[in-house]
Amino acid sequence: MSKTEVHQGGCLCGAIRYRATGAPLRVGLCHCGQCRRQTGSALPSFVTWPRKAVEITKGKPAGIRLSDYATREFCRDCGSPLFWRADKGEEITVLLGSLDDAEAMPKPSYELWTERRLHWVPELPGIKSYRQEPARG
Repeated sequence: MSKTEVHQGGCLCGAIRYRATGAPLRVGLCHCGQCRRQTGSALPSFVTWPRKAVEITKGKPAGIRLSDYATREFCRDCGSPLFWRADKGEEITVLLGSLDDAEAMPKPSYELWTERRLHWVPELPGIKSYRQEPARG
């Protein structure tokens, strides 16, 4: 019998903690302006799990809607970005930097919005690139 993976994470100040159980569905990167602004990073990275696999164990994230299909969640105390939740579907996206052991995650398998890549960020060999975001369905 194999041991079930458990990954924990939270915000910078510790007001919000979460646990993700099982292997992630995928790991990706995003070059869109919203993700860059929310994270303050030139290359935001994220991990996706089934919603039922992620449990908030402490605190309650605040949310903001910047599109008509998803909510971005963060710590209201320290501002750490934590989650991206689409209105539809059974998945949740966790900002990789909020994991206690981000190094345990697999290498990203894809990147979104490459048409908005900053000119000094190199192309990443070996991962699928989408100029925009794949169609939702």
